[in-house]
Amino acid sequence: MSQPAEIKDIIVNKKARHDYTVLETMEAGIVLKGTEVKAIRSGHVQIRDAYIRVENGQAWLYNASVEEYSHGNQFNHKPVVPRKLLLHKKEIAHLFHESSITGNTSVPLRVYWKKNRIKVEIAICSGKAQHDRRQDLKKRDADLEMKRALAQTRRN
Repeated sequence: MSQPAEIKDIIVNKKARHDYTVLETMEAGIVLKGTEVKAIRSGHVQIRDAYIRVENGQAWLYNASVEEYSHGNQFNHKPVVPRKLLLHKKEIAHLFHESSITGNTSVPLRVYWKKNRIKVEIAICSGKAQHDRRQDLKKRDADLEMKRALAQTRRN
């Protein structure tokens, strides 16, 4: 029996879960240059405003910023360029179909290490209305209060 793959988060897009309702997630590889990998390894990546678009049968990650590697030379990468995502044809077709539905979009949720490879967890999401966000905050606050009260009664 094989061991589960060690997964270590590099960055998590908290804004995506706040602004969108996640309908479905999938894992994708990402095409990177050597200096990009080194910069991501040191944590210099930002996916807050990133999104995924399918063009010509390929999935692309836009607006993801990977800062220049500090010890790079004249061949250092550019910080904000479209980066190709590695998915199977069926996954790309599914992503294109689901994203083309009105109100749906595709965003990266997190970037992480898996078996010495950098992976991106992408999600098909639908936008939340302002009142839905408020409901989520109220529910989270109520859960937190309940946990505090339970912890207080256990201490006494």
